[in-house]
Amino acid sequence: MIQTSAGELPDTSRLLRAEQRGLRLAIICRTLVVGAAFLWVGSSWVAFGFYPNPLVFGVLGAFTAVGIAHAAVIGTRFDRWWMKFAIYTVDILGICAVFAFLPLVQGEAVPQILAFRAYGIYYLFPLVAMATLSLSPRLVLWSGGVAVAGWFAAFFVAISDLETTLSWSDLTPGASRADYEALFLSANFIGRGNRIEETGFLMIATLILALAVLRARRVFMAQVAAQAEREQIAATLGRYVPEAIARRLIDDPSALVPQERHAAILVMDIAGFTAYSAGRMPTEVIENLNDFLSGCAEEVSRHDGVVIQFTGDGLMASFGTPIDSARPEQAAVAASNALIAEAGEAGFSIRIGLAAGQVAAGSIGSSDRQAFTVYGDTVNRAARLEAQAKALGRSVLMDANVADRLSKDNLVSLGPQHLRGLADPIPVFALPMQMPD
Repeated sequence: MIQTSAGELPDTSRLLRAEQRGLRLAIICRTLVVGAAFLWVGSSWVAFGFYPNPLVFGVLGAFTAVGIAHAAVIGTRFDRWWMKFAIYTVDILGICAVFAFLPLVQGEAVPQILAFRAYGIYYLFPLVAMATLSLSPRLVLWSGGVAVAGWFAAFFVAISDLETTLSWSDLTPGASRADYEALFLSANFIGRGNRIEETGFLMIATLILALAVLRARRVFMAQVAAQAEREQIAATLGRYVPEAIARRLIDDPSALVPQERHAAILVMDIAGFTAYSAGRMPTEVIENLNDFLSGCAEEVSRHDGVVIQFTGDGLMASFGTPIDSARPEQAAVAASNALIAEAGEAGFSIRIGLAAGQVAAGSIGSSDRQAFTVYGDTVNRAARLEAQAKALGRSVLMDANVADRLSKDNLVSLGPQHLRGLADPIPVFALPMQMPD
């Protein structure tokens, strides 16, 4: 897995932000649950004549206040790792305390075990479930463990005021229905076996949720690490091949298998580079050339082109492959004008040859070392047109395939031209621009 210079995993900060967003979402859910509890208790009071202890509303309000306070510090300098454990502990033990100490109704000596039995452990399940939003398996396990311990503590407190207790074991073999009803409806019935059963299921659910969160974290971290690795590979390959090709190779290696595509090819060379180099230090020449060609590569990329290779004091670029282009001919001409402007700022004069048509494009080489290239008659024409530009004193020459996609008002027809290496002359066009002396 890729590491930063400090030795920390690059996905740590992203995972922390995801945990913080999850905690905030849990607080929102918690607030909605408390709001639903307010409505439920209030509606029961009005609709069914059930008069709950008013302290219930105070407890629910306190829960809301604690949650809002916690949400306010998440992600700030006041945030601490233990706060999320504390907030869930307070919530869970608070609910358990309600069942252990808050009387079911006021004014009557009703055993607290009836309040305990009237509601149930299912009130704790949403809290454990909401802990999963934090993407912390430890918090899920902590919440489940606290819920089990708190529930049993509340149970023992609820039965502490009973002089005698009854459970399912007090039924004699062959007990009648009346015996079952008498036992279950008795104020002394505590159902110890039921408590063990419900907490067991809660712990099983907790373990499953913790495992799900752990898997989600691993998937998240694997995706982030893979993305970081892809970015590092693209940056590394980008120093040796065009970045666009490197990224496409990573995303879809099959896209670079040899194939025939329609494209426009641009071949550029610096005019008089030999004379320019004479009398200058080689380091100065290379530095200036690197700066100029870097600017040229950026201009090509801005016009949806890809620099296929640098040719000493020039370059060859493709428009339409391997990166799709809706109008490759127009893009190539626009890039030519941008390169001429770039050359003027750098103090160079350039010649450009443009040709369009079918080209063979793809990766070539051995299994250990490959390069992306384009080849075919279209590539040859572009190279010959660049060479012919010197003889004709033009900055940009193009074949008819390129010229047919442009307005003829902006072109100069030079008629059929014999190009070196081609048997028959071809129509040649130029931009209305003379090369400077």
